[in-house]
Order: sequence, then C-alpha cells, then structure tokens
Amino acid sequence: MLSKVKSLIGYSIQNTGDETIGKVKDIYFDDRYWTVRYLVANTGNWLTGRQVLISPYALVAVNADHENVIADLTKKQIEDCPLLGSDIPVSQQYEESYYGFYEWPTYWDGPNSWGYLPYVERNREKWNGFPNNNQKKYDHHLRSCHEVTGYAIQAEDGDIGHVEDFIIDADTWEIRYLVVNTSNWWAGKKVLISPLWIESVSWRERKVVIDLTRQAIKRSPEFTDKSLVDRDYETHLYGHYNRKGYWVDEPVIR
Repeated sequence: MLSKVKSLIGYSIQNTGDETIGKVKDIYFDDRYWTVRYLVANTGNWLTGRQVLISPYALVAVNADHENVIADLTKKQIEDCPLLGSDIPVSQQYEESYYGFYEWPTYWDGPNSWGYLPYVERNREKWNGFPNNNQKKYDHHLRSCHEVTGYAIQAEDGDIGHVEDFIIDADTWEIRYLVVNTSNWWAGKKVLISPLWIESVSWRERKVVIDLTRQAIKRSPEFTDKSLVDRDYETHLYGHYNRKGYWVDEPVIR
C-alpha cells in the first residue's frame, strides 16, 4: 500500500485495544536507506508536552478509509518508554534506550535497511540469532519529512522544482518516491522521483541532486493528486527511465 505523507499527517494513532494514542505529527526517515524509522505522535492532553515516537515495528495497519494507524502498543508501554526531550536530532543514545526498552532488533546493526533483514519482521520468534550489540554499522541521521518538504531538486543539467510530498510503502515503510512540483520550471506538472535515482543530497543547502536529465523528466509520466500509483504506473515510470523496478529483486514478505 502506497500512501502520501501529507495524507498520513493528522491520522489518528490507535492501539489494538481501540485506545487513541494521538495523531501523526511528522515522520522521521533514515537518510541512508530512505526508510521510515518513526511516526511522531502528538498525544494532545493525554501526555501533555511529550513527543512520542512510534517505530514501524509496532505498526500493524494503515486504514485510509478510517484515517487511522494501528499500533501494537499499550498506553502503559508508551508512558514508560524513555522520554524524548525535543525534536530532531534524535540522539543515538536515545535510540539505543528506546529499542532496548521495547526489545526490538536495532536497524543499524546489520547490512540491510532493517539490520539483518531487508524488511520489518514483527514475529519475535524469528529474531533468534540476531545479534543486538548496539554498534552502528553506518553513520545515519534521521530527517524530518516536514523539514525536507520544499528542498530544491536539481537534475544533471539544471533545477527542475522542489519536494512537495513523499510516497511511502506502508508495508515495508520505505520512501518509494519524492513528489516533485516542477511549477518553477515547467508550470503545472508534478512528477515522481525515486530515492534510487538520487545522486547526492546537500542537507545544508536544502538541495537534492538526481542523475536524470531535465528532458527525460519533462517527458516522464505525470503525477496528479488523482493518480493511482499502482504497479502498472510504476512499471511505466521505471520503463521510461530505463531502470529496473525496485520490486524485481524485492524479497517476499511473509
């Protein structure tokens, strides 16, 4: 299931006991794998003044019809988990204590986007044998979708627009696409750009450089708010750029 981040913002977060935890305020992703690490929850009057992070390990469903996200966490667990003092940056020390509290496999421990697996494995029985030594295998940073919205997008031969939104795969919690508004260059068109086509990012200059030409982007399949991003659309998009689809070598999630 592919979901736009702007659509998810404001969704109610409920647990499996139908208790309301809060609402989605922001989404933090890892700038190496472009994978969602946390939903940021605004808990309102329940935990006044506290910012709560919800890992995809706890997320079991996204319901567009009801505009909610279901998390397999109790209110008591959330109350007792380590307190996050402020917004990004989220420190490594906090993440270590957070993952230790919930006893989840740490995503930075292995060679894949989710540590020793390329997907979120929620079955604890399958975690046996995964070392959890809290030693970072790469220097990742968490980024806010809210903060990165508006970043400039630069093709090989010039600017093309800016980041307007993100499209997330709610099964794997990977960012599949950046929604790019090209109105400053080519009025009235939006296009999708995969993180796989990103050459570099200057976080200081708020700029994303992609390995595509302006002409190729201009001829790419248009994206609108009514576009259905299904496998036919994605196949057309990847075929236009002569790229192999991310789904070709993707493992089957059981």
